[in-house]
This record gives sequence, C-alpha cells and structure tokens, in this order.
Amino acid sequence: MQRSTHKILTTHVGSLPAPQALTGEAAVRALVERQRETGLDIINEGEYTKGGDWLSFTDDRFGGFTAGEREGPPVVTVGKDREEFADFYQWAAERGTLFFEPGDQIKKVRKHWICTGPITYTGQAVLRHEIDLLKAAAGAAGGSGGEGFLTSTAPASLEVYRSNEYYAKDEDFVFALAEALREEYQAIVDAGIILQVDDAWLPALWDRIGISIGLEAFQRRCHVRVEALNHALRGIPEDRVRYHFCWGSWHGPHAHDLELKHLVEILLAVKAQAYLIEGANARHEHEYALWERVRLPNGKILIPGVITHSTDVVEHPELVAQRIHRFAALLGKENVIAGADCGFGGRTHPQIAWAKLRALVEGAKLATAALWSA
Repeated sequence: MQRSTHKILTTHVGSLPAPQALTGEAAVRALVERQRETGLDIINEGEYTKGGDWLSFTDDRFGGFTAGEREGPPVVTVGKDREEFADFYQWAAERGTLFFEPGDQIKKVRKHWICTGPITYTGQAVLRHEIDLLKAAAGAAGGSGGEGFLTSTAPASLEVYRSNEYYAKDEDFVFALAEALREEYQAIVDAGIILQVDDAWLPALWDRIGISIGLEAFQRRCHVRVEALNHALRGIPEDRVRYHFCWGSWHGPHAHDLELKHLVEILLAVKAQAYLIEGANARHEHEYALWERVRLPNGKILIPGVITHSTDVVEHPELVAQRIHRFAALLGKENVIAGADCGFGGRTHPQIAWAKLRALVEGAKLATAALWSA
C-alpha cells in the first residue's frame, strides 16, 4: 500500500455519483478518468458496479438465505436520535428520503434475509466482473501507476439486515458470514487490488442497541464482530487492506454517536494497514485530538475525512490543508492519507461532489508544500 512519502496522497471512501447516460464499461472508464483528472491518487470504480450502494450488492452473493419479514421494526429505524428528533424524521419519511437523489442509487427499502441453511458464497461471477471492469478501465485511462481499491462489506454490517434461524448462536452466524466473505476478500486481493472493508453499522448501532445495554457490553459485542472480521481476513497481508469505520452518515441529526475514544481500540484491532474515519463533519472533527494520547501502531496509516458529504458547502482548500496538518503533526505525514468522511453517490449532487474532491486534492497540495518545505 502506498504511503505519503513524497506528498500527501489522496483517496475517497468509495461511492461516487453515477455518470449520466453511460453504462457498463463506459461508465466505469468515465469514473476512473474523472478521478484521475481530478488528481486523486488512490481510486476505484465509484461503486458503480455495485449499483452505487455499499450494502444491497450483497443481496445475491450468499447461499443459505431466503427473503422474509423481520420480526419487529428494523433496528435501523429506531434509536435515540430518532426519538429526540422525531419531528425531523417524520418529515423525512413523508418526503421519502434524507438525500439528494439523482436516481435511486441508494436503496430506500432493503430486503430482509433470513438464514435458513449453511451460509455459502455465490458471488464469484459478479465479483470477477467488477474486478475486470476496474482493471480494464484503469489500464485504458493510463495514469501514473496509482493504486486501485474495491469495497466490500464487513460481517457486522451485513448482520443488521439479516436474521438467523439456522445457527445455534449469533456469534456462530456472524463467523459463518465472515467465512463466506473471506472468498470475496481474497479474490480482490489476489487480483492485485486493495481491499476496503466497509463497517458503518458497527459503531452506528450504539444509539439503536448500545445505550440500552451499556458501554462495556456494547464494546464486547463490537470486539466479537472484529474477531469475526479478522477471521475473514486471516492470511491476507495487512498492507492490502483498508478498513472504513463510520457512524452511518445518513443526512439526519447525529447527536448520539458514540465518541471515537470509546471505539478506537476496536478500530485498531482490525487486521488492516489503513483506517478510514470521519474527521470533517461537525460531530466528529474535534476527535483529531484523540491522537494526542492514542498511538497509531507502527506501520499503520490513518485516512481521516478532510472533506465531508454531510454538507453541500464546498470546503476551502486551506481548511482541507489545516485538517491534514492536524493529523500529520500528531501521526507523522507519512502515516496520513487525505480522504473523505463517507461516500458521495446518491447523497450529494454530482457537481458538488466533484468540487469537494477537487478541494481535497488542492488542499493536499497546499499541505504537501508546507509539510515538505518544513
């Protein structure tokens, strides 16, 4: 995995606005070219091959499940934030969305899957198609040899939309999910592509279930699910893995997110070289100071968000540079890559998303000039 040895490298989290009037390889090629033209160093296919949705693409990749009805309300529709801001969420429900919607890139209603048999992985063909499209587009677009990544999902975030009627314990169910996901993880790495594992629901369940069970019990629950993820990652070199950890990042109030200080040990327990965290939105920007007392392990890389999808205001490049400076001063510039809080596809108007990514690149150039001249 590349490091910021000569400049502050730039990347993003995964989802980008889908190109208009293009499909298939042409769309992927356009997204790759746009990222390179923007100046991003570490790129992907914008999650276009997944339909732009970080989670629903998994619906057809596992055996052992049947579509069914969940007992009780979905856990993602309850929680302290939704209680405290009930008027807002009622308004959003009537409107039908929290996001700008250039199409239906983010699914409004997700299927619920019931595990009724042994979990197997069945997504080999479609995954190979994703890999081939990214590699073909990256090769056709040329460029300076920057790395490419593909996203997949952590077992803990798949678990939220699935229930278990087959395995004796919830832990067995999560580990079975992990074992099936291992095939996807390994195939991405074997293709010479960086694997990014997305795990928004691990921390985001705090205000859904964590508050009621207490901090220690919630942390134990998280540790079990990180153990399952590490089981899926076994044998995969850490320097081929980056782990994205956020708080759901929906466009609603986040007054009850669990602070990073309570989750950082869980984050760093994941067997990945790079960790992508929120660092630019108003609820989490202050948490850069955590790294004054928490040591990033040797060889690891932090990819903090220095631009955010959570506002349509385009960040000034000097603000982006200031955010990068904060992390570089605490962690060492070679251990920092500049990133985004979360994905833009289906959440942000395309013009705004690409303007933010340009600000990311311009801010990284300002930070590079200052850090390397010093």
